[in-house]
Amino acid sequence: MEHNAESYAGMSDTREGGVLAGTAMSAQAGHPAHESQTAPPIALDPDRKLGRGPIVAAVLLFLAIVASVATGIRSRVHAEETLRKNTREDAVLSVAVTAPSHGADALEITLPANTQAFIDTPIYARTSGYLRRWYADIGQHVKAGQVLAEIETPELDQQVQQAQSDLATAQANLQIAQITAERWKRLLAKNAVSKQEADQATSDYSARLSALSSAEANVRRLQQLQGFEKIDAPFDGVVTARNVDIGSLIQAGDSESPRAELFHMAATDKLRLFVPVPEVYANTARNGDRIVVTSDAAPEEKFMGTIVRNSDSIDMASRTLNVEVDVVNAEHKLLPGQYAFVHLPLPPSTASMTLPSNALLFRAEGLRVGVVRDGRVALTPVKIGHDYGATVEITAGLAPQDQVILNPSDSLAEGQRVRVEKGDAQ
Repeated sequence: MEHNAESYAGMSDTREGGVLAGTAMSAQAGHPAHESQTAPPIALDPDRKLGRGPIVAAVLLFLAIVASVATGIRSRVHAEETLRKNTREDAVLSVAVTAPSHGADALEITLPANTQAFIDTPIYARTSGYLRRWYADIGQHVKAGQVLAEIETPELDQQVQQAQSDLATAQANLQIAQITAERWKRLLAKNAVSKQEADQATSDYSARLSALSSAEANVRRLQQLQGFEKIDAPFDGVVTARNVDIGSLIQAGDSESPRAELFHMAATDKLRLFVPVPEVYANTARNGDRIVVTSDAAPEEKFMGTIVRNSDSIDMASRTLNVEVDVVNAEHKLLPGQYAFVHLPLPPSTASMTLPSNALLFRAEGLRVGVVRDGRVALTPVKIGHDYGATVEITAGLAPQDQVILNPSDSLAEGQRVRVEKGDAQ
């Protein structure tokens, strides 16, 4: 401190000497001393102490900087911890699970069916001619025996007249042959003629009798063909097609003749449904069982049908059993040819469970389901019994208390950690 004081004193003397010398030099130059532009001297008090204000300000500034740094470090550490926590949570897959149903009741499978009229018949002409008139058009309900059309057959009418004339000739020839044979018999009894001549007369009578029978049969045949001039409905039903009009040339024909069909009729009061039942369900389709039939054309309607018969053999091509179901259609809400569905009931199983179909995993090593055990995935092999569409029957591999993952991802791995988001969701 003494050294510092001496330094300050020396500096003061030096400055004072400089000032005096400068003043003298100015005086010598002819300028007065009070006109000098030199600033007044600065005097420092070495014993004077600094105040507390700057020190407090510096301390507060330092503390503010430390607090700001600490706050920034803390927020960054908290953000990193939050990120790590969120990353760990996001890495755990959230899954929805369900429990298998044990011994489900009232299970059924829905099978497509082809709907046909109970009777479906094309109507052909049995005689040739021209269509004189028709009485029934498509969509018309007719009764058995009702006339559908009339055919004009002039050639057949002439053939009937000719046959009737031949019949009259045969009757006349038979009559004369009979008289001759009786006469020769009486003459033979008197030995007036030879036995040979009597036998010839008797044989001629038999021949004439056969000719008469032939003529009568020909007349009846032509009269029956003449009766086919009127086309009658063979049963109660509806006309589904009319292929002729007045004046059309009609040729007697059958199914082998092209364009020979006059009308087409169908009996729609009762319908036949032919259902291809898969082989695994063939034993459940028993004759006499009542089943439900539905159709997309009438979604709100349910029709009751009866299994009346089956083919009793499995089709080698489709591996199905052809089953016929008859449905009473008195109100004609179902139409022939309509697409329908048969709901075939299946007997309940007490030794199996059912799962939603969307719980299955198809892997190269076989069929699997994901089961949650202690928060981890266990890919469990299962065996399927029946496929009900939305659900499947599981015959082995699961326990009733297992939590099965719904809609599992294809990338689901054995031992993967998962979090159950919701339970028993289907």
